[in-house]
Amino acid sequence: MTINGTSAVTESSIRIDWVDYAKGICIVMVVMMHSVLGVEAAAGQIGFMHHLVAFAKPFRMPDFFLISGLFLAVVIDRDWRTYLDRKVVHFAYFYVLWVTIQFGFKAPSFAAETGWAHVGLMYLESFIEPFGTLWFIYLLPVFFVVAKATRKMPPLAIWTLAALLEMAHIATGWTVIDEFCARFVYFYSGYWFAGYVFALSDRARARPAWSVAGLAAWALINASLVVSGFSEWPLISLMLGLSGAGAIVTMGTLLARAQRLNFLRFCGEHSIVIYLAFFLPMAATRTLLLRTAPVHDIGTISLVVTIVGVVGALALWRTALLAGANFLFDRPAAFWIAPKKTSRVLQAAE
Repeated sequence: MTINGTSAVTESSIRIDWVDYAKGICIVMVVMMHSVLGVEAAAGQIGFMHHLVAFAKPFRMPDFFLISGLFLAVVIDRDWRTYLDRKVVHFAYFYVLWVTIQFGFKAPSFAAETGWAHVGLMYLESFIEPFGTLWFIYLLPVFFVVAKATRKMPPLAIWTLAALLEMAHIATGWTVIDEFCARFVYFYSGYWFAGYVFALSDRARARPAWSVAGLAAWALINASLVVSGFSEWPLISLMLGLSGAGAIVTMGTLLARAQRLNFLRFCGEHSIVIYLAFFLPMAATRTLLLRTAPVHDIGTISLVVTIVGVVGALALWRTALLAGANFLFDRPAAFWIAPKKTSRVLQAAE
């Protein structure tokens, strides 16, 4: 099987280790961002973790979307029914389920402020305006549909338009519109440039010393542009997003080569589990520590909340499996609109 001209994977191949490491890095950074900013907003002050979150901002979501598009060439030519089942219904099921769970936890506080009638309207609005942390899995199906609908159009034209949308920094106030414009270029880059991404990984594995030196240079440039405020400028934001995604690919490859930090690989293998469930342990730990913790350093509290968010989500997943509540993380057969796959399509964008 080839992806855009470069040998990569087939549907029957084993998982690719560096992809799981890269996804693990991505999901940990996402949990870190929500944890740190949540703690700081509640406490009214910032801690040392704030600087790490700021450093990752230019590439945190771009690399997640690029990896999500990386294996699209394997499935994009499927019939529409199967494609929609795997790439739209799959994520729609989890969005509806988990937006209901999240909303249920937050509804009492909403009702105290605006009344229960307005809470019902807010819940309905969440199907137009993505709710809380779940906007990523709301937007992914949109990307998948757009990519398939335009697959016969010139890729360069689509990528150029997507890049211009990213550089326009559109801000309408609607999450779907704004995030589509800001992120689609990275998803499409993962799809169109997949061969180059795999080649980058191969070079990093073959030349680890040069790769470490390249990562050091990238980190210095990224940090300098973030501190100076230039990272938000048009074109620079696009270049930092793409270069940061390349850096995460390189890091994932080096970690896979050395077989170090295997917990990141495990997190990558279960990134959808962490993404869906981390808000529960994160919010509970944040509230508990800010009210009762003997340690009052905001950075330390943010770090603890991040760790508990990741570990707690995995613990909830294991508990759900033991309790027979598989439907929380595994789509039941009743919600499939196409025959369930008999062989696992590996490295799906989850």
